[in-house]
Amino acid sequence: MQKPVIACLDLEGVLVPEIWINVAQKTGIEELKITTREMPDYDALMKRRLAILKEHSLAIADIQAVIDKMGPLEGAPAFVAWLRERCQVIILSDTFYQFALPLMRQLDFPTLFCNQLEIDPRGNILAHHMRMPNQKKHSVAAFKSLNFFTMAAGDAYNDTAMLGEADAGFFFRPPDHLPKEFPQFPVTQTYKELQMQFGKAGNLRP
Repeated sequence: MQKPVIACLDLEGVLVPEIWINVAQKTGIEELKITTREMPDYDALMKRRLAILKEHSLAIADIQAVIDKMGPLEGAPAFVAWLRERCQVIILSDTFYQFALPLMRQLDFPTLFCNQLEIDPRGNILAHHMRMPNQKKHSVAAFKSLNFFTMAAGDAYNDTAMLGEADAGFFFRPPDHLPKEFPQFPVTQTYKELQMQFGKAGNLRP
């Protein structure tokens, strides 16, 4: 008998545009364009980002104003809908609940595991709080312990532990250097390709 299937998806770069790249484009702060595609240590990356926000007097309202004008990547809502009809779907992201809500609404509110920001009464972002270290990998491991067949898709360094822990892990539109460093993960460039890979790995109905 086949195990029940659960699909774990990264958020930024897989279903929605990179939030910080959009903030960088809006504010003109080039350093905010650095993401986990280039900098594997997410905790260090966030400390760097928050220092930049403080330096430029940017508050949570400034970030949310950018996010409110963003939408999912083309084809993402249909892909998520297709997947949710065939298996359980969890979004595992290193973003923050204070950022993600408008984007989750446009994806019909799939379950999201992510982190939180500490914000003062004036709206300044004081700190970021990770739910737990390496939460993506540990979440997948927990689902496996619950007897799920696990599949995962991501695009950056901080997804590789999740992909490696999953029964089947796939890159989705990664930067060119990542597949060279992690050749064990098949690369997909379109939702159709990822749909086919998930369908085959999880024995999902067409």
